[in-house]
Amino acid sequence: MAIQCAIIGGSGYTGGELLRILSTHPGVEITCVTSRKYAGMPISALFPSLRGIVDINFEDYSPESLKERAQIAFTAVPHQAAMPVVRELLDAGLKVIDLSADFRLHDADVYENWYGEHSQKELLERAVYGLPEIYREKIKAAELVANPGCYPTSAILPLYPILKRGIVDSNGIIIDSKSGVSGAGRTSSSAFGYSEVNEGFKAYKVCEHRHTPEIEQELSMACGAPLTLNFTPHLVPMTRGILTTSYSKLKEDVDEQELIDILRDFYNESPFVRVLDQGLFPDCHNVRGSNFCDIGVRVCKRTNTLILISAIDNLVKGASGQAVQNMNIMEGLDETIGLQSPPLFP
Repeated sequence: MAIQCAIIGGSGYTGGELLRILSTHPGVEITCVTSRKYAGMPISALFPSLRGIVDINFEDYSPESLKERAQIAFTAVPHQAAMPVVRELLDAGLKVIDLSADFRLHDADVYENWYGEHSQKELLERAVYGLPEIYREKIKAAELVANPGCYPTSAILPLYPILKRGIVDSNGIIIDSKSGVSGAGRTSSSAFGYSEVNEGFKAYKVCEHRHTPEIEQELSMACGAPLTLNFTPHLVPMTRGILTTSYSKLKEDVDEQELIDILRDFYNESPFVRVLDQGLFPDCHNVRGSNFCDIGVRVCKRTNTLILISAIDNLVKGASGQAVQNMNIMEGLDETIGLQSPPLFP
């Protein structure tokens, strides 16, 4: 029997990606897609690429109506707006995968320092951070999964195994990320229009990006002690993709092949992490449209620095693909189902 899925807030980029991926998932039936603004409108009117593929209309959100129509819901609404919705869905008996930031941080005080008031603090203990490569076993039993942010996914996956082994100094880590424009969401803001972004390249939210505490939380778990780091995001004139480069000081004399072997051993049972051969480095082109995270390794002997480079598609492994991966695990399916399509190239 197919898993009945609802998408709450389905009119944005993450909602559109969920629809695209779930529409070809052999074990899923999309039973409801909500949008306050577009209720009653055919999905294909907003996403013409799905014409003849997803032939249902957007509808108003009603948790009561979902009790008999869905087993699991993806909440793709903005942070803080997700809190009451997640509570209502859980109370209605649904499992929830939340794509906002509302349940990613374990500490409510940290959340409120970066995002604002948290109205559902009691749910934080029930939420599992949805990075399957690290928390697969917890996700299996979860009723609420907090889907990771796109930047954190690209930063945590390369660094986590290295910090866990104590190979680098946890102090002074620098993370430098570049993202395509779709990371800003489906917005009409002039700041993300073609003429504003094309041929430009800029840093933004320097020292204050809200994904910083999420990265610090998970990497602190890896090394077993609190850490702070420098994270700087950049906007580049491409539609999809994140390229992240991290710099950390080595505590041991290790060569690149040893580090590659450590990463490959850690991700041995993780089908969406590809650790590249020595001398090869990720390119966003090679993960576009896919759920892969590619990782490259370089050791600078001159400065005793480990340089890790990763690439993901911010809308897939950075959002909707990872959410489907989490759903598969929660429902006892092979985590790759619905996500086997190779990257788009060029």
